[in-house]
Amino acid sequence: MEGNNILMEKNKNIEIKNLRKPSWLLKGIEHTEEKNEVNRILKKLDLNTVCKSARCPNLSDCFHHKRATFLILGDRCTRKCAFCSMEKAKPGGLVSPGKDEPERIFRAVKALGLEYVVITSVTRDDLSDGGAWAFALTINKLREIRPDVQIEVLTPDFQGNELAVAAVAQAGPDVYNHNIETVPRLYEKIRPGADYKRSLDLLAYVNKNYSEIFLKSGFMLGMGETKDEVLKVLYDLKESGCSAVTVGQYLRPGHWNIPVQEYVPPGTFKYYEQEAKKIGFLYVASGPYVRSSYMAHEVYHEMVKKI
Repeated sequence: MEGNNILMEKNKNIEIKNLRKPSWLLKGIEHTEEKNEVNRILKKLDLNTVCKSARCPNLSDCFHHKRATFLILGDRCTRKCAFCSMEKAKPGGLVSPGKDEPERIFRAVKALGLEYVVITSVTRDDLSDGGAWAFALTINKLREIRPDVQIEVLTPDFQGNELAVAAVAQAGPDVYNHNIETVPRLYEKIRPGADYKRSLDLLAYVNKNYSEIFLKSGFMLGMGETKDEVLKVLYDLKESGCSAVTVGQYLRPGHWNIPVQEYVPPGTFKYYEQEAKKIGFLYVASGPYVRSSYMAHEVYHEMVKKI
């Protein structure tokens, strides 16, 4: 994994803290028939999920309840974010999946009995529109066959290309999610190739031009951020039009990723949840195991209740 080796070399200059996981992060892995069934369906249809590619700690729980977040546009990313376990692209190693991918996703949705579908992708800076066409195609295919299905997209920043963002939004997802990931001070170290203001501008663009779509974002704690920086991110996201925010603990997925700087206690997550609600978010999920797409259907239904 050439890209990951580069990250590992880069991280030699970052202080490594030998932190022992606290009791609230000792989550077991469940092996159930439901989980096995989801794996079989995904393998048969040759579909990727962020659950596996990003080594999500909630995979067992979600698969047990027959939920998954579909990962389109392949499983190789053109960026080298220091917190992410996604495979990094090698020269000539990027391919665009066939146009039958939306059909395969629909077949998985039908087999799993999903009423709420979450679609995300790797970042594809090699494509002129960042892969927005694939999001739109997938949404349109699902709507064509299942008009009642609710759809959430979790997109990359498309390098600030508003036409690409518009192509996704015009396809009519119920929720548009774009993660801010961390505080702006840490972007250079943690998110090379990304830009804090660009991400805020993306959210603001969707809010201004497609106000019927719920906006959502999320970020992680434990990478060296301060309380004031976290609160500033919450204010920035609300100002950009976000209705929902997710806050979770960064867990180092591999030795090539940056080390955890702090295991944030549950009480601190509760504090940020209370502050976010004061700011005016319709829904806040804040806790060590919270992830952007975890229980996404509940987030949507809670927001709908409050408007």
